[in-house]
Amino acid sequence: MQQQIEQLKDQLKKQEKLASLGVLSAGIAHEIQNPLNFVINFSKISDKLLEDLIDIIDDYKDKLSDDDRDEIDDIVADLKENMCKITEHGERAIDIVRGILLVSRGKQDEYIPTDISKIVKEFFWLSFHAMRANHKDFHITVHEHYDAGIPEMKVIPQDLSRAVINVTNNAFYAVWKKSQSSPEGYNPEVSVSVGFNDAEVYITIADNGEGMTDEVKQRLYENFFTTKPAGQGTGLGMGITRDIIENKHQGKITFESVEGEGSKFVFILPVKK
Repeated sequence: MQQQIEQLKDQLKKQEKLASLGVLSAGIAHEIQNPLNFVINFSKISDKLLEDLIDIIDDYKDKLSDDDRDEIDDIVADLKENMCKITEHGERAIDIVRGILLVSRGKQDEYIPTDISKIVKEFFWLSFHAMRANHKDFHITVHEHYDAGIPEMKVIPQDLSRAVINVTNNAFYAVWKKSQSSPEGYNPEVSVSVGFNDAEVYITIADNGEGMTDEVKQRLYENFFTTKPAGQGTGLGMGITRDIIENKHQGKITFESVEGEGSKFVFILPVKK
């Protein structure tokens, strides 16, 4: 009993820190969004100016040598490619910022039409980069597949993203942990996919990490149960994930795991357009 009380105290402290981090991240995201908007807008303006410059150059091309024309064409092609990359990566950064704002500011239990593949992809990679930041030796192979034509569905975005992060964090940790003791030749792999049919959307996250023992499988959703070292896991993530998928979204969560070989989790969500 005393141990559970201490665990609850530790969890409350962590929740307070997370709440403060949520406010801080929302402020940072807002401040970043403004300069990103300038970057994207000016890249589009520069692209238009480049088109105008090309028109002017075309009027004088017959007065240029072949070498000069070839050099100008090469420079223009490089500038066009650079403008496209600036716009593409700027818009991706904007999407990430919007995701952070959505998670930190989202209203409690508000169902919003959402691109499921987009939110899974964004938070899968956020989890990946967080793992890389904490473990410099983290190197894995990632496999992705997202079915085309999945309709937007009404979900609670900040909750669904939390469920994705909880499972991907565990997957990344499982392959990293296995890589620390596995013989040479082990290739850590994590895969993510989103598929659908007329009735359901399937979010699948799989790894070839440590897998789970029978005890871990039985206690997977038990509050405060964790296999991670002290300070690295609260033992609440999977219980929260099941609540998000099964209670808040009326879906199902299934898993398969073989000790020493890996685990696979599937979120099954009813299609709600």
